[in-house]
Amino acid sequence: MKNLYSPDAHDEIVERVGHLQRGATAEWGTMNVSQMLAHCSETIEVFNGTKELEGTPRIAKLLKGLIRREVFADKPFGRNVRTHPQYVMKGDYEFDKERERLLANIAAFLAEDPEVASRREHPLLGTSTLDERGRMMYKHLDHHLRQFGSQG
Repeated sequence: MKNLYSPDAHDEIVERVGHLQRGATAEWGTMNVSQMLAHCSETIEVFNGTKELEGTPRIAKLLKGLIRREVFADKPFGRNVRTHPQYVMKGDYEFDKERERLLANIAAFLAEDPEVASRREHPLLGTSTLDERGRMMYKHLDHHLRQFGSQG
């Protein structure tokens, strides 16, 4: 599994985000490309601790160990996997603004002090090592970029 902290993986993701086109059609799922960009930003903002995770369903809290294993596993995410309600993006989002927001959030993710990052507790996933963080974030971004035809 690639790791977003690797310069090659980071450059690849940034390039793939840059190649996305307004109006790109999803190969699966219900989000449009602008919603997907907002969704990816939202997940990074929660992971970075700049945004709270709210409205976690009770069942997710009960199954958080299983969810954690799936999220941090080396196997790719399946298509049409359910997400946290906060990460369901509805409404209209402006493509260029969301692309810039995502790129800024990726940069903030990478720039964060490693000591701080590895001690922060995600509300559902708990604490994670830098390696786990980098692999999971690459895995999530790769999943959604593939969703819109931007292959790695």
